[in-house]
Amino acid sequence: MAMVRRKSAGSKVPVLYKIMSRQEWETAQANGLYEGSEADRRDGFIHLSAAHQVRATAQKHFSGKADLLLAFVSGEALGQGLKWEVSRGGDLFPHSYGALPLSAISEVIPLPLVNGVHRFPEGLPQ
Repeated sequence: MAMVRRKSAGSKVPVLYKIMSRQEWETAQANGLYEGSEADRRDGFIHLSAAHQVRATAQKHFSGKADLLLAFVSGEALGQGLKWEVSRGGDLFPHSYGALPLSAISEVIPLPLVNGVHRFPEGLPQ
């Protein structure tokens, strides 16, 4: 059974990140919410990453894939649907149990592939 950590009421939830294809984003815009990737739907939740996890997530799950986007997601906007669960390397990862309303996504930017490596924006916390 996966360990779940809930943030205490009143604690500030950080910005979270979702790597997605351009097609997934276009579908989300057409539908008014992001319902997740094929892997998300299979697993029953939307896989998100904290800032210190997102680069390793890109390398492990999106290596060599072009035409990706990086979405900035408000953890606070996800409310009770946000769970922190043990995943890769025993680290707690944010998972959203439910679709992401577009209002929870503050920004979506390209995640370019340069010489086989995804280039993240300068200033993204590590």
